[in-house]
Amino acid sequence: MIWQQRVTTALQQRRQQHLWRQCAQLDSAQGALVERDGKRVINFCANDYLGLASFGGAALARAAQQWQLGSGASHLVCGHSRAHAELEHALAMHTGYPRAVLFSTGYMANLGVISALAQRGDHIWQDKLNHASLLDGAQLSRGRLHRYRHDDCEHLQQLLADHNDAGAHLIVSDSIFSMDGDCADVPRLANIAQQHDALLMIDDAHGFGTLGVHGEGAKIAFNLSSSELPVYVGTLGKALGGFGAFVACDDAMADYLVQFARSYIYTTALPPALADAMLSQLARLQQGDLQTQLNANIALFQRLAAGAELPLMPSQSAIQPLTVGDSERALWLSQQLLQQGFWVSAIRPPTVPAGSARLRITLSAAHQPEQISALVESLCTLLEAQP
Repeated sequence: MIWQQRVTTALQQRRQQHLWRQCAQLDSAQGALVERDGKRVINFCANDYLGLASFGGAALARAAQQWQLGSGASHLVCGHSRAHAELEHALAMHTGYPRAVLFSTGYMANLGVISALAQRGDHIWQDKLNHASLLDGAQLSRGRLHRYRHDDCEHLQQLLADHNDAGAHLIVSDSIFSMDGDCADVPRLANIAQQHDALLMIDDAHGFGTLGVHGEGAKIAFNLSSSELPVYVGTLGKALGGFGAFVACDDAMADYLVQFARSYIYTTALPPALADAMLSQLARLQQGDLQTQLNANIALFQRLAAGAELPLMPSQSAIQPLTVGDSERALWLSQQLLQQGFWVSAIRPPTVPAGSARLRITLSAAHQPEQISALVESLCTLLEAQP
């Protein structure tokens, strides 16, 4: 009875607070233009920043003919194929590290790395707005989690100075923050880590593929060495348009994760055909033209939004959040945009702090200028209206 009451009460509260979330059904391939619930809409909420989610089907089909469907087991049993090994090598080379270790998802990579590294008596320092997977990784570890104010390196310095007791220190941050779109001061974090003999881990989920001329990610974009940024996490399901994740690092760290990261050891490996197909995705990303087009679309949206005086949060990335504040109004704006043919997600608590509901507008290299202009025009009209 207590469980039924708990579940019922929690669901009722979500609905009453305008925080109810549910899946929308796609009836087409992912892309800038999709079919949702039987209606064609322009998609401004995907993380498919380079439009590659609809690119790799032919490569996947060819790979499936060779590798068929499943990997059969975890990497350490019999699931690690030549396709996995080649993808790991290619990702390491692209991001500028000696090694890379594949994980099934970015969430599992973050859980596995942090819980494997941090031990009892250690300190884990995380940005207040870090992704849930980073925070959950700290909670699963035996280390003590500390959270510093968002993008406030001075606060981090102060906290570190106040904790000079025994134990190792791990500093963890997103590069580009998924709901705000702003970028951490990664070089400054690297400097602080070296000052305090701490290990720096950066989750570059939204930066891999978009930061750097050819999408090399935060390390190369900020001209850092692998010793300055020793633990680098990237995902394959956003800018690369596929599925999976990886941790790039030196040889010793890679060996350590293979031995101790439970989310790597105790789960079935990615399908080898998918790993094979991701090599083609990486080769397409490396041409660099998609990053150029994405940056042009970001600049166009920002220019039009500034002219229309839209209340955007400060961001130079493909994530362009529009401040709303009230959850009910954010949901209303999202629904109105959908009726006009634009799919823009309303982001509400607990994903973001209370009172900071927003529309999370994401741009892609696949968007056309006229689609971006039409979105801005609709936003201007709707923001003047009252729900």
